[in-house]
Amino acid sequence: MRIAYFDCFNGASGDMILGALIDAGLSVDRLRKSLGGLKLAGYAIRADKVIKQGLAATRFCVEVAADADQPHRHLSDIRAALQAGDLADSVKANALRIFERLAEAEARAHGTTVDKVHFHEVGAVDAIVDVVGAAIGLDALGVERVMCSAIPVGSGVIRCDHGEMPVPAPATAILLENVPIAASSERFELTTPTGAAILTTLAEAFGPMPAMTSDAVGCGAGQREGQARPNILRVLLGQAADTTAEPDDADDEVAVLEANVDDATAETIGYACERLLSAGALDVYCTPIVMKKNRPAVKVTVLCQPGAVETMESLLFAETPTFGIRRHRARRRKLQREHVTVQTRFGPIRIKVGRRNGAVVTGSPEYDDCHTAALDNDAPLREVIDAARQAWQTSQAG
Repeated sequence: MRIAYFDCFNGASGDMILGALIDAGLSVDRLRKSLGGLKLAGYAIRADKVIKQGLAATRFCVEVAADADQPHRHLSDIRAALQAGDLADSVKANALRIFERLAEAEARAHGTTVDKVHFHEVGAVDAIVDVVGAAIGLDALGVERVMCSAIPVGSGVIRCDHGEMPVPAPATAILLENVPIAASSERFELTTPTGAAILTTLAEAFGPMPAMTSDAVGCGAGQREGQARPNILRVLLGQAADTTAEPDDADDEVAVLEANVDDATAETIGYACERLLSAGALDVYCTPIVMKKNRPAVKVTVLCQPGAVETMESLLFAETPTFGIRRHRARRRKLQREHVTVQTRFGPIRIKVGRRNGAVVTGSPEYDDCHTAALDNDAPLREVIDAARQAWQTSQAG
């Protein structure tokens, strides 16, 4: 799986995201040609190589003609433009998701509805190019999964169409709900609403860099000069690391989070577990417990990497009614794991094999493979599992 990991070293904006993608290999000519399908007039794009406090980066610029019309567009105007545009379906879908999320944040910030909200700055030509261009760039670079670091926002005030606003801007603050925010001493806006909307819409997880083999690195430059840090955004592209094989008797440390919940429906608990796993939890499980006044309850336990604690706790507080989360560290020892594929009368099935000191300790058919084979062959699941286990045992004996 091809990953794009955005390292928000000193914030993020739409032009910084595109600059980073161009610096990592996105062709400006291809971007220009693809943007032409949007049928948006009165602008030109360029990418310049710059130096930011000793670091090379690419600055992406949208040059808007002086006489170009810059109306305050509604979401319906942008939706119509995207639907009428000659763009890949995936690009249209991602760009529309970003704008819908941005419209929801702006509506909440200004006490209006999604249909009535004016996009102001983010509805201008340059912001539309940034959003659609980011979707084009990720598609062109073959990115299948987007991940992101914690996001710094800066401090101070900014001036916009509504007057002076605190940093982060109201819409930015809403967009970053349940997203880890990194501390920063910079006294200006580091992350814009457009940058926040792109990353929080497309990123599947926020936290430390995932296990991956990087084959390209790009740095996108912002318009300002940083005080203590260069005003750049970095992206690393590459393949997700093969984590099916691990060192013998590998030891590591995980964080264990526990929350007691006695006033949530089964659907709420199930959804919370799905969100936690999607955000990178190593495991999530529920244990029936009895709380005060003999109330039946559930203890939700989350295992995660220590660096993901903030993300997991934010999700637990957001998705369950718990008022407190216990946490501690635990050492664990893992078997060396690998996948082997066996052939059965139901088709190929992967077996997860565990080894210790090189010797096979256990093997288990992968449920997803067995589930698919059972449906495809209209066969009982247990028969597929038995056939896979027997085929693996036969291969071991041979």
